[in-house]
Amino acid sequence: ATSWYRNQCTVSRTVFNDPIHGHIELPPLLVKIIDTPQFQRLRKIKQLGGGYYVFPGASHNRFEHSVGVGHLAGELVKALRAKQLEEPSLNSESLINDRDVLCVQIAGLCHDLGGVHFESVIIKMLAFVFLQHEDASILMFDHLVDDNKLTPVMNEYGLITEGDNENDLVFIKEMIKGSSGLFLEKTMPNLYKGRNNEKSFLYEIVANKQNGIDVDKFDYFARDCHHLGIQNNFDHRRFIVFARVCNVDGQLHICSRDKEMANLYDMFHTRNSLHRRAYQHRVKMAVEIMIKDALLKADQDKHFIKWAEGKACCLSKAKKHKEAYTKLTGRGFEVWCLKLTTHLTFKTSELRIMRRDLYQLVGEIKVAKFDYGKNNEDPISNYTYFYSKFNPTIGFKIKPEEVSNLRPECFSEKHIRVYWKRRNDKRLEDAKKCFEAVKKVLLFYIMTLVNPLKRAAHTCSVKEGQFGVYVQHP
Repeated sequence: ATSWYRNQCTVSRTVFNDPIHGHIELPPLLVKIIDTPQFQRLRKIKQLGGGYYVFPGASHNRFEHSVGVGHLAGELVKALRAKQLEEPSLNSESLINDRDVLCVQIAGLCHDLGGVHFESVIIKMLAFVFLQHEDASILMFDHLVDDNKLTPVMNEYGLITEGDNENDLVFIKEMIKGSSGLFLEKTMPNLYKGRNNEKSFLYEIVANKQNGIDVDKFDYFARDCHHLGIQNNFDHRRFIVFARVCNVDGQLHICSRDKEMANLYDMFHTRNSLHRRAYQHRVKMAVEIMIKDALLKADQDKHFIKWAEGKACCLSKAKKHKEAYTKLTGRGFEVWCLKLTTHLTFKTSELRIMRRDLYQLVGEIKVAKFDYGKNNEDPISNYTYFYSKFNPTIGFKIKPEEVSNLRPECFSEKHIRVYWKRRNDKRLEDAKKCFEAVKKVLLFYIMTLVNPLKRAAHTCSVKEGQFGVYVQHP
């Protein structure tokens, strides 16, 4: 059965010419998944949302990103298997099999199925009633498999889709959801249902919740930098070359060579650079705030999304209907939302965003915070494992004294911004002066929220003045 499966996967492979990864070969089952309406809808969803209104090159979509992640997931798991075949002590023949490889590729391909147009705006706006990204992707994956009757097709390619023992559909959805972290894996040996705990390292490939180092980031860092015109200092190809599965206190994890620590810090530096220069760009945020205001108005319409005769719902109810959720793409949806922005202006009926009649920045406060993606912890020194050239089967953490003193201490900044909705309003200049006058006091007040001792020693009173709310320090 294994040889038949391998023959099927090597015949009639489709080649994609990708601007980031070059010529990509995908097995037939992945192509069948791509050729479905649920996956093709990703062509209509901009990867960077409102960023396209600021960066002309940022026109790429979730479709090509998903194909890229599926490719990288396959490259990484195949590289891990090739290295383990050279190491007899890890029972290499059964550690990563052909089914595992195919499931990892499918999980990478389908990890973004639940994406919607202006997703970051919708999630922030409707956080309590909308699906989280991973849950939405699992919902859409089930819909894709059922609607296109792919279960028997998956069985033909050697996947197990029934039963409780190593069910591949369960395994794929668990990988989309992401690894649960080191603590849970150690304390709950039966944490995963799709694979046993010996193969828990496979959950670190697509969505690594332990340290944030996964193929999803590998692709969107490279792809976003390419289309934004920003330098990408992280080399994911080098990471794949030096990655291998090692034993860490009885648990198998994906580890990198000890000399690759600097390359991993470059990855988080790239993350910071993208957030600072693109993802949190002040004009991009102004556009998305305008879109958010439009969506709030749209959510009042109980027939905002129509998917069949007599079937419709408002935006916040789309998660309850798979067919309605598939409609949340750029085509039609974006036009509807942009039309609603006409209600936000008092002087023209034209589309404000299209005319660049955007909200104006009054001012901003930058609050530096130590954050590598794991709140106040460094994911590399605390959650990432390495191996040495002389003992490639045992993973270990890098000691703090061995980490370069030249590494940055802060990998992110929190921006608090104030925008003015009415353009060419003479009160805008007064608002800017008012903001600058209270900026230092606001910054002090924010910092005391982080330090309770300072907050107890210094009190601030908030009063309402001519230009809005201001903070008064005694």
